[in-house]
Amino acid sequence: MAATTLRTSKTALGAYYRRISWRKGASVAVFATARKLAQLVYRLIRFGQAYVDEGAKAYETRFHPASLKLICKGP
Repeated sequence: MAATTLRTSKTALGAYYRRISWRKGASVAVFATARKLAQLVYRLIRFGQAYVDEGAKAYETRFHPASLKLICKGP
């Protein structure tokens, strides 16, 4: 349930959900985001790591150059 609410979220996890959803579909994105969220919660509880959200804009700028390389590469 938590992963589906990230669809409209302005966080890095929300941007991750939208990127996966665009490439592979909503059902795959829900499972992928739920797994990523579960890993984050596990690390928070087990190791006491702090989670600081970088925001959707920072996440998208990190992945945008990589996506341009894939598009411009061509056959």
